[in-house]
Amino acid sequence: MVDQNPMIDVTPHAVARIRKLMDQHHCDGGLRLGVVGGGCSGMSYKFKLESRARPADQVFEYDGIKVFVDPKSYAYLKGLTLDYTESLMESAFVFRNPNAKKHCSCGKSFLA
Repeated sequence: MVDQNPMIDVTPHAVARIRKLMDQHHCDGGLRLGVVGGGCSGMSYKFKLESRARPADQVFEYDGIKVFVDPKSYAYLKGLTLDYTESLMESAFVFRNPNAKKHCSCGKSFLA
């Protein structure tokens, strides 16, 4: 089921980048967004392309792009904004997570 009132926001820049990645990898499913233990601050963000959602996933849709989130990760990601930025120095997804009490300097891990 696709959540029509998402508690995770994906910006238009992130949607465009996800769409490009899906096209490059011939994926017609969506992006799995989650968290795993580890990283410098205790939890790390993970994402990968997947062909379909799992039965227990929350499924969010943004301009035709689906994002799959498992229930355990959703507890840590609720309220998250996923953005994408490009500059001369780097291109990266950016996580703005209101549940994070502390972030590492690279922004890829956090303490909840």
